[in-house]
Amino acid sequence: MIKKISFSIFDTGETILGAIVFSVFFPLYITKYISVETFTFFYGLIFLISFIISLKLGKIADERNLRKRFFTLFSISVSILTLLLAIVSDNYILSLLIFFLLAIAHQQNLVFYNSLLTDFKEKGFVSGLGVSLGYIGSAVALMFFAQYLKIPYVYIFTALVFMLLALPSILFMENPNIKPKKINLKKIFSDKEFLLIIVSILFLTEIANTLISLMGVYLKEVYKLENKEIYKVIGFSSVGGIAGGIIWGYLTKFFDIKNLFVIGFILWFSFLIILPFTPKDFLIVVGLFAGFSLSHLWTTSRVLIIEVFPENEVSTRLSFLSITERISSSLGLIIWSFFLYLTHSYKLSVLFMSGFVLIGACIFTFRDKLNLILSKGA
Repeated sequence: MIKKISFSIFDTGETILGAIVFSVFFPLYITKYISVETFTFFYGLIFLISFIISLKLGKIADERNLRKRFFTLFSISVSILTLLLAIVSDNYILSLLIFFLLAIAHQQNLVFYNSLLTDFKEKGFVSGLGVSLGYIGSAVALMFFAQYLKIPYVYIFTALVFMLLALPSILFMENPNIKPKKINLKKIFSDKEFLLIIVSILFLTEIANTLISLMGVYLKEVYKLENKEIYKVIGFSSVGGIAGGIIWGYLTKFFDIKNLFVIGFILWFSFLIILPFTPKDFLIVVGLFAGFSLSHLWTTSRVLIIEVFPENEVSTRLSFLSITERISSSLGLIIWSFFLYLTHSYKLSVLFMSGFVLIGACIFTFRDKLNLILSKGA
């Protein structure tokens, strides 16, 4: 049980780091000095660099069975780099460089953290528990701490909390006992079923990350809600996420992970169809549904990659999952902006976004036929 709790608690620290530093404080700080376009361009470039690094390190970790060692190394690195942000906060150029190094270390940390999930028999339950505790951590951080924290102290606070919550995993988690294997990156890149699953996940995470980024704007523009009301709706989505993590994790015990993952397409299509027609009085219910849907994606996607594909290639393959989450963040915003430009309607833009869920569902459902077609084409 102590290993399960240790793994799940790390999710709390990681989510707090993401919510406070990556989503709120640093973007607001750096865009005082450089344009949003410049920041997002280089941020996207950093994610590409991070993916290349994670492929190389994932290959080394799988071949030499170093997953726990890399996880520990990058956990410490993330904490130190976050502390360095506090030290260089008066210099925006140094701050930007440190932040980019932090983003790279953070992505590597997530890859090797997720790979530790292979050490559990009940992978789905442990994954869901981590998602639930992550929701609790982000909600508590944003609702009770963020408003009282200022730069540079916010970085010191976050670094210490992150390291404190990472320590149980560092101390009690074991390196997964998996036989090392020589990794052939060319073979993984030619694994069409794997790539089709990754692309289908990309379409789903595109919707999820766009929702996370724009829900506050949507509620303000469409329903004219005040900030206090927006926080209430988003807060209730966290409640849905907390419950959903436990429920979806529990259901992985009884259902094939591929079949359980398909439900995500149904959930997100339903959400996007319902949202434009939701009366103001029912927004809290929809918020709960949104959090429930998000927890399904975060709980099942990493379990899907771990259980369907060879476990001795887990670190390398999880690098792809990590990059889909980052690409989808920017891609979803670009597509949303395009639809909004065409329609000048937030509601119509949401309805158009549902088409991408259908595309992802088709790719995932018919991947065997698509694999056959692609193989013949090759």
